Amino acid sequence: MHDTKERLSLLWIFALLNYLYADVIALFAIVGSRNQFEPLPKWALMGSAVLMEIPIVMILASRLLPFRANRLANIIAGGIVTLVNGFLTFVPPLAGWGRPPAFPEYLFFGTIETVATSIIIWQAWTWPGGEAAVSSERIVRQPQAGIGSS
Repeated sequence: MHDTKERLSLLWIFALLNYLYADVIALFAIVGSRNQFEPLPKWALMGSAVLMEIPIVMILASRLLPFRANRLANIIAGGIVTLVNGFLTFVPPLAGWGRPPAFPEYLFFGTIETVATSIIIWQAWTWPGGEAAVSSERIVRQPQAGIGSS
């Protein structure tokens, strides 16, 4: 896979699947616990929905946007989700603000997600402009002169 657009799209799929499975594991931990579950406030649910929409949109955007917009979108989107995910995964437990559900698993997935989105930022940042011009051209093979079929 030599095309950076494909690589970025695949990395967004990888990150999204990790986000989703981490949430499934957290739900299993909540349902399996004997503690009373308090629903999240509506603003937190809406914030989570917006945050999850970023990688979903970036799967398509990475393939469809032209070079400059694509590069910028991947850097900005990757930066947002990396900062939010890194903060929510590592800061609360280290600061003693409580523990997320399924902490060891959540920390495991959070680390993978943060590394994946950091790689997305790095790939977009170092994306050579020449590749974008070549990959967007349509290559059509012309039959060679003097060679006929029998």
